[in-house]
Amino acid sequence: MATFLHRLGRLSFRRRRLVVLIWLALLAAGTFAAVKAPAAADDGVSIPGTESQKAFDLLDQRFPGVNSDGAEARIVFVVPDGQKITASANRAAVEHVVEEVGGGSQVAAALSPFDTGAVSKDGTTAYATVSYKAKTSDLTDTTREALTDAAESGREAGLTVEMGGSALTPEAEMGATEIIGVAVAAVVLLITFGSLAAAGLPLLTALIGVGLGIAAITALGSTFGFSPTTATLAMMLGLAVGIDYAVFIVSRFRSERAEGHTAEEAAARANGTAGSAVVFAGLTVVIALMGLSVVGIPVLTKMGVAAAGTVVISVVIALTLLPALLGFAQRAVLPRASREPGSAASARPVGGARGARRTKSGAQDPAREKAAMGTRWARMVIRRPLGVLALAVLGLGVIAVPAFDLRLGMPGDETKSTSTTERRAYDALADGFGPGFNGPLTVVVDAKGSDDPKAAAAKAAEDLAATEGIVSVSPAAFNEAGDTAVITATPGTGPSSTGTKELVGTIRDEAAGPESGTGATLLVTGTTAVNIDVSQKVTDALVPYLAVVVGLAVLLLMVVFRSLLVPVKAAVGFLLSVGASFGVIVAVFQWGWLAGTLGIQETGPVSSLMPIFLIGVVFGLAMDYEVFLVTRMREAYVHGERPGQAIVTGFRHSARVVVAAAVIMIAVFAGFIGMSDSMVKMMGLGLASAVFFDAFVVRMTIVPAVLALLGDRAWWLPRRLGRILPNVDIEGAGLSRRRTAAPGPGSSTEPEPTRV
Repeated sequence: MATFLHRLGRLSFRRRRLVVLIWLALLAAGTFAAVKAPAAADDGVSIPGTESQKAFDLLDQRFPGVNSDGAEARIVFVVPDGQKITASANRAAVEHVVEEVGGGSQVAAALSPFDTGAVSKDGTTAYATVSYKAKTSDLTDTTREALTDAAESGREAGLTVEMGGSALTPEAEMGATEIIGVAVAAVVLLITFGSLAAAGLPLLTALIGVGLGIAAITALGSTFGFSPTTATLAMMLGLAVGIDYAVFIVSRFRSERAEGHTAEEAAARANGTAGSAVVFAGLTVVIALMGLSVVGIPVLTKMGVAAAGTVVISVVIALTLLPALLGFAQRAVLPRASREPGSAASARPVGGARGARRTKSGAQDPAREKAAMGTRWARMVIRRPLGVLALAVLGLGVIAVPAFDLRLGMPGDETKSTSTTERRAYDALADGFGPGFNGPLTVVVDAKGSDDPKAAAAKAAEDLAATEGIVSVSPAAFNEAGDTAVITATPGTGPSSTGTKELVGTIRDEAAGPESGTGATLLVTGTTAVNIDVSQKVTDALVPYLAVVVGLAVLLLMVVFRSLLVPVKAAVGFLLSVGASFGVIVAVFQWGWLAGTLGIQETGPVSSLMPIFLIGVVFGLAMDYEVFLVTRMREAYVHGERPGQAIVTGFRHSARVVVAAAVIMIAVFAGFIGMSDSMVKMMGLGLASAVFFDAFVVRMTIVPAVLALLGDRAWWLPRRLGRILPNVDIEGAGLSRRRTAAPGPGSSTEPEPTRV
């Protein structure tokens, strides 16, 4: 591996103009293909194998022309104190709003509350239901504006008018957060490297990789069903790993130059050593993303595949385009002191940069200062490894305690800020009709095998009405064939409450009663039931997902580190950091700790998709940090250093890279906490805290403590296993053996090219 990547780095450096032109051509071709590609259809979220999905499929089959996953909206009307919604003026205002909305070309039906009986018992609240022919993502701006304008006309008539439903879901907006992330990354990299070029190259290559990845996803969207939302994870991870990988290689290039190698040899050696680490770090991320297919939710599988493809592009760019760009910025990426005449890195003998490097004024070089900080920290840890390990593990364990109370669900409008019309509509409906009215259950009666479909539907409605927890049941609505009916059952509890989840389970368990007596089959669906099914499916998939991802990663890390205990330690450390981050999420979003400070209006269950996303993203980044940090330790150990000194050497070379990468990611993810959407807040807090715990507590503290306690045993590998596993030479030992000569003091020429 190291030898091949050494050759690739040297070739890219020498043919840098051609390499840059090839990548620019690929980016241009990808952009052109994306612009010309037909728009990808949004297939929505399907959950194969669940009862709610079976019911949706049955509705599409038995009710042709009715789009079961079309957008819908609820317009809620509340009269001023002392008035009734049925008063002539108020009634006229409501009907005017409904008529105004119903004229849209994408509207399938707009039902007046006075025709459907959607008026509260106290006469203060009513709601109109608007159903659309198109899905939420396909609604035009004109349709959305018509809904908003109609509501405003109701307000002008003196009513309080609020809106909810899927039609109000905003279109995915990407860009602002990524721009903030790039700006933060630029500042951190500039501080870390002290060079505009060294800070700029990782940003440039990461943006090219993300641009090409998004272009490919868009161009292939209609072929593979990649919707616009599929690119969200690809953009986030592509930017993260693209910066990380380039930073690691640029840092190694500067280190090799400081050791006295020429620019070409330094680029080749950086590719052969740091590039090998990048390859395997990228593979762990790809494993985590492809593992999303274990969940069995197609949209997650597509997001994982798209993001994995973008990560692969980022790896290839780091190994080819970056060495080429280093050829154009050979001196510019070096610290300022190294660029001055007489003190250039190329003028130093091999090994001559071991001491602290100072500028002409005698001031310590910033890069050396950061390295010294990492060295001091590593020495402190290995002096007291047991105490440090116990304190770190105990701290993470305490923070993870709330995770034992983790409740999964799909937070809805009830968790949004009261400044949003969706939350105000939710509260108005709950006040006027009861909390369960915001999460009605759709019960589909398949009476095709029944001798008397109407009697079967009536029996089903009667049984539903008698079920504890149901407050109202609508009359059965049949299709044209008369063999399928739809019944709406309103629970007495809110859509995200435990009581509603138990109620759905009860109805499904008791469905065998009507079936055995009438020959009909009952299926429960609707938004509330779908959310419950998604939560259950994700919960069931967590253990298999962890087993697949962690198991494959442990095998991969065995190959990388030629060790049995280091990969196991890496996996256990990841579980500690993820557990602590779940503890933070539960404490804030379920228990309400610091909820007001973070602008959280209402506590509730943790989003069902959060564990999978958090585990996948954090696992990839955690293994990046593990590979970047421990490979330098492994390299030093292979080259003859004692275990303790190898840990210090690894920190001296890699600590600032890991810190810079972690700070960038924490800043980017923390930016999401300020968003108004509860789900976005949850993702921001969860990812930011997980990266913090993993980078600073696990990788920078627990890892050196464990390795110090293990000593030589950390790098032990059974002989039989060692013969089976391939030796990928990630530490570049083969390069050192093949190196025939070293440049002497003042020499600017490289040794004769090694025959590799």
